[in-house]
Amino acid sequence: MKASLKAKYDADKATAASAVTLAFNAGDVKLRASMTDATVVNGPSLNGLALAVDKPGSFSIDYNVPKKDFRFMFMNTIKVSDKPLNLMYSHSLGDQKTMLDGTLVIDSDNKVSVHHVLGSGNCKLKYTYVHGGLTTFEPSYDLAKDSWDFAVSRKVYADHVLRAAYQTSSQNLAVDWLTKSKLIGSYKVSAHFNLEGGIKVPKVTAESTWDFEM
Repeated sequence: MKASLKAKYDADKATAASAVTLAFNAGDVKLRASMTDATVVNGPSLNGLALAVDKPGSFSIDYNVPKKDFRFMFMNTIKVSDKPLNLMYSHSLGDQKTMLDGTLVIDSDNKVSVHHVLGSGNCKLKYTYVHGGLTTFEPSYDLAKDSWDFAVSRKVYADHVLRAAYQTSSQNLAVDWLTKSKLIGSYKVSAHFNLEGGIKVPKVTAESTWDFEM
């Protein structure tokens, strides 16, 4: 059995939140149960409780207990001109939203992705290019907003990644510092800027995740 503990701190709101996830292997599938601090604060409750069963690369079924809402995801990979095309279909019963995602892996450094919400004009195209195994460029185009987004990330040392993403439609800039270690867990520090009307004080959040074998 695997357990995961995640904590998040929002400096702007001076609030902290935590979540615990338990995962069990049952043959080819995994069973997961997760809860947030809302599940235990002010006495045990169903708030923040979620259950899931998934088979990696095949399907995932999530159930939000307090909302009584199911989400289904199905994954498959086909070949297009000997290139793998990863497909994913997801549907949420609560908001009746169906999404299709496809990623064509051209080679180890290049891939093209498409995200579409059925029944809407929401369609996003993204190109990912990895340069030298260290720097990743991700320009994307949102057809509904007729706008471009840009992201670039760079591996720093062995376990650290610095990433910046900019949304032209909202003029939002996000800068993330991520680190992942088997010894000290995973950490993420984020600063969010809104550049409309000039640079303002950023919103800063910090997240940490610890994984355990039980």
